[in-house]
Amino acid sequence: MKKILKILTSKMFIFFALILVQVIFFVILLTFLESVSAIVQIILSITGLLLVLYISNKNQNPAYKIAWLILIMALPVFGMTMYFFFSQRRLGKKGRAKTAEILGQTRAHLHDGGATQLLHSEGGSAERQSAYIANTSSYPPYRNTQAKYYATGETFFEDLLTELEKAEQYIYMEYFILQEGKMWGSIREILEKKAMQGLDVRLMYDDIGCIGKLPGGYWKQMEQKGIKCVVFNPLRPVLNSLFNNRDHRKITVIDGITGFCGGANLADEYINAEQRFGNWKDASIRLTGEGVWSLLMMFAHLWSFTTDENIDDFLPEKPDYTATESEAGIVQPFADMPFDEHYVGEGVFLNMIAHAKKYLYINTPYLIPGNEVMSALTVAAQSGVDVRITVPGIPDKKTVYMVTQANCAQLVQAGVKVYEYSPGFIHSKTFVCDDQFGFVGTINVDFRSLYLNFECGVGLYQTPCIQDMKQDFLETASLCRTVDRAQIANTPWHQKFLRAVMRIFGPLM
Repeated sequence: MKKILKILTSKMFIFFALILVQVIFFVILLTFLESVSAIVQIILSITGLLLVLYISNKNQNPAYKIAWLILIMALPVFGMTMYFFFSQRRLGKKGRAKTAEILGQTRAHLHDGGATQLLHSEGGSAERQSAYIANTSSYPPYRNTQAKYYATGETFFEDLLTELEKAEQYIYMEYFILQEGKMWGSIREILEKKAMQGLDVRLMYDDIGCIGKLPGGYWKQMEQKGIKCVVFNPLRPVLNSLFNNRDHRKITVIDGITGFCGGANLADEYINAEQRFGNWKDASIRLTGEGVWSLLMMFAHLWSFTTDENIDDFLPEKPDYTATESEAGIVQPFADMPFDEHYVGEGVFLNMIAHAKKYLYINTPYLIPGNEVMSALTVAAQSGVDVRITVPGIPDKKTVYMVTQANCAQLVQAGVKVYEYSPGFIHSKTFVCDDQFGFVGTINVDFRSLYLNFECGVGLYQTPCIQDMKQDFLETASLCRTVDRAQIANTPWHQKFLRAVMRIFGPLM
């Protein structure tokens, strides 16, 4: 009874219960009006038809559109209600003007230091990939940057603590999930100590990511400790499409010299201090040097968007990067936002798939791509590229996993090698290709990451850590079970049916 009472009084339950009540109210109201008034019935029918035509002609992924069209045609009133409140990506006029102003401030502080010119002199796919990222996200490539790859959350955590202790001026952190425990507790102690020493310590976390994980008003506790803290997109129990756009980024910037990015949030399951789905495997990357400036600007951009604080009023002075050690290769951190028409993460993935000549290795916790990525992977495999994908062996969300399994079956039939991580849950989001290109970040191969969330990642070209990424993938694959055609053929018919149904609505999950 205590557990039930705790669930019923939790913020998450109350929030979604109130949202559900509002949805039910609108559906009942419209259904009632439709049943008692022929005029209302005609209006709803015309609205439904116009909405179907509108969705069909939108510049969106076909799978995303099909899911909405089926829902609207099968359950017109419910489907239209859900679409109007939960499908939109555009801000209002005031919000668009604010975003444009902040983006302009961000661009004014971004300079590449000659990496673009170097790529231009080489030409080829590296130049085109870099140009695509710069043109769509505004974030340039950098040369004078060291990159270190972390194959696990445990190794990432160890170095993160070390670097936080070294901070002398400021620490900026932006994470989807924080949860009290060994990992966040150790980090919080350092942040509190540094704030007491007079450093500018700022923390931003996503409200829905931390729901049920942090007590209400947690940001006030941080403020009392001297840590400037904001909650991104606070949950309000009112139907609003913007609550669907979450800050899924994981960024730490220390003095503008050292930065971290990757899949690991700040909770114990990410370092296996707590195990929920077997062994949790995650990947992160540390940058030292010029490339960190872009991570800082990503943080500044969203901090300004959330707080209305002008970037130029709090942005630190750009460090002198000439003193930092350099290494071969180019890094290009970039951000992806849901409020523009640029699907940057998807574009980066498509470019890597299309340019792969020998091999392409992918880690992703969810495999729910659109038709474009599925087709590109199929074409690459059928063209002789060694395409391999690792997905979880123990899922964290069973319904989402059914969609992943359905997509895996299609890819295996096309010649893609798919592995399930037997020890547990793989949360890494990485691409590595031909010993030349790599990607480490927060972007899952699913619709939520590619179209709805605020995301970030680091593109890599000819950096030494690419070999570490490749070796990590191969070692991980040796711990996996292979998904083969015989296994797919022997799948019970009822599981195939459920996967097929879930696959249709996968884009809406």
